[in-house]
Amino acid sequence: MFLTGLRCTVCSDTYQPVPGRYVCDSCGEVGTLDARYDYAAIARALTPGGLATDPDRSMWRYRPLLPVAPDVAVSALGVGGTPLIEAERLAQRWGVERLWIKDEGRQPTASLKDRASAVALARAAQEGAGTVTTASTGNAAAALAGLAAGTGQMAVIFVPQTAPEAKVAQLLAYGAFVMLVEGTYDDAFRLCQETVGRFGWYNRNTGINPYVGEGKKTVALEIVEQLGWEAPDAVFVSVGDGSIIGGVHKGLRDALKLGWIDRMPRIYGVQAAGSSYLVEAWLKGEDVRTKPPVNASTAADSISADLPRDRVKAMAAVVETGGGWVVVDDEAILEMIPIVSADSGIFPEPAAAAAFAGLAEVVAGSQERVPGLAASDRVVVISTGSGLKDIRGVMRGIDRIGAVPLPVRPGPDGLDPTEISARMEQWIERLRKRSENDRSDP
Repeated sequence: MFLTGLRCTVCSDTYQPVPGRYVCDSCGEVGTLDARYDYAAIARALTPGGLATDPDRSMWRYRPLLPVAPDVAVSALGVGGTPLIEAERLAQRWGVERLWIKDEGRQPTASLKDRASAVALARAAQEGAGTVTTASTGNAAAALAGLAAGTGQMAVIFVPQTAPEAKVAQLLAYGAFVMLVEGTYDDAFRLCQETVGRFGWYNRNTGINPYVGEGKKTVALEIVEQLGWEAPDAVFVSVGDGSIIGGVHKGLRDALKLGWIDRMPRIYGVQAAGSSYLVEAWLKGEDVRTKPPVNASTAADSISADLPRDRVKAMAAVVETGGGWVVVDDEAILEMIPIVSADSGIFPEPAAAAAFAGLAEVVAGSQERVPGLAASDRVVVISTGSGLKDIRGVMRGIDRIGAVPLPVRPGPDGLDPTEISARMEQWIERLRKRSENDRSDP
């Protein structure tokens, strides 16, 4: 391995990457650790030219940049290698030169968090741990359960009782041991943390495990590779616990250190209005190490967090790149689902749709202190999960735009050409108005 150690993001104390090492001794849970590497050695072992000829299209093509020993078996489910899709109509809608969507709904369990769980399970195997546990609103849990089913490891999951049924169904189908917590995600998180010490399970929890962000950073490495090693101008990421945006920042920093890109994109973090801890801290100049939790509530369950566990890394991702924190309400998030779906063919869940809603807000210039976008900007939006994860939330977005199917009777008498033509014309007009961003259309 090229991993050399772990460094606290708060006090900079360093630690060896030994089994059971999760957070800083001095700073506690806020002292999340950052994996450090021998980049000079990596530069000799891993090059853009070598990657171009590597037949492995999964995230493990970047293995020298991951904290897993070469001889450790990893998931065979093909994590990573998701498409970067250009969305010309959305670029026109928002007035940027080019716009790409990184579609993480194509992962084995349909969310970006498969990348984190793949690394966590490999680290657990490397450290000799047979059982892996996590607390989650759904996606991280599904990722752990599905990938553990593939590797034969045991997954123990804590989820709040408000988690969407589709996500809980995934966990049970994969054979995970599920505990449905009568409370919030943060209640589930605390219960999970207690069991780690009591039962000796491997801890996959976001903001605690220093390696899950290393898996998530591979999404950024793929983006710049798919763009021909040319960095975009801006990257939009929806944010709950802060681990994904921290991982995106780490992946871009790795690429910059290795000389694979020549500049750092601006990173924009997007939070729901009902879970805007980091937005508030940024606007008010509050210290995220001491800022108390908020009372989070949002339709985008995957980004609902009272206290973002990876908040130090998340804040650094925006501040150090000259980006901005953006807040969007649930109405904008839900309405964005059918807009993105109809204009790109990519089907985002509510949490993923938040990133697109954030982009729309930045273009509108409605966000305090947030840097705007230029017409010449090249933008990437990370769509973190599939709409199939939360059909109830998707239907709320569809209901908001008044989209309904046309009932017809079976047989030739049920097909009235005049009525069908009239309704199709109405539908085309509705789509035209949506493309003009007319949210007043009933």
